[in-house]
Amino acid sequence: MIIKRIDHVSIAVKDYEKARRFFQDILGAIPCSHATDSTMNYRWQLFSLGDLSRFEILTPTAENSYLDGFFKDRHGGVHHITLQTQDIVKAKSALDAAGIPYFGEKDYGDVWKEIFIHPKHAFGVLIQIAQFNPDDWLAENVRMPDLRKFEVDSLEEGCSIKFAHPGGGTVNVRLSDEEAKLLIDKLKNAIS
Repeated sequence: MIIKRIDHVSIAVKDYEKARRFFQDILGAIPCSHATDSTMNYRWQLFSLGDLSRFEILTPTAENSYLDGFFKDRHGGVHHITLQTQDIVKAKSALDAAGIPYFGEKDYGDVWKEIFIHPKHAFGVLIQIAQFNPDDWLAENVRMPDLRKFEVDSLEEGCSIKFAHPGGGTVNVRLSDEEAKLLIDKLKNAIS
């Protein structure tokens, strides 16, 4: 399988501050990595929302933004979907074998490698396929510290376990006393 998962959905907006307030202040999204591209005149901001959900806001920063064509017929909306691959070379080979063209190939070393599939070849959706480490793009408070795989906290009834997710970020699971004891038994049997 060349695709591991959907990493995020990108939303293009004309009013970044209004969108940021909506997603961050009202819905509770956590701001993560961001940057401005002065050659293409746009800014991107990644957000984390709950366990394992991410989205990105794209907004123009000056005239002649690469987003101008997108905004020609709309006020905003879903711009593209980013799919994570473990191996961009294998992803390109699979697309080549299927006769599906791609464009915009960029290689930023170990940090990020990407290609795009035009909406006319992907059922009306611009698809970005990228190879990267998801945790590199998240805020520290939504990923596991020190490369740990899990944390356990006692609760009044049972416990809470936070697991590192291979797609970046964490998953939180609450277990009753009975479920926790069953998990302990199963783990003991699995390693003995």
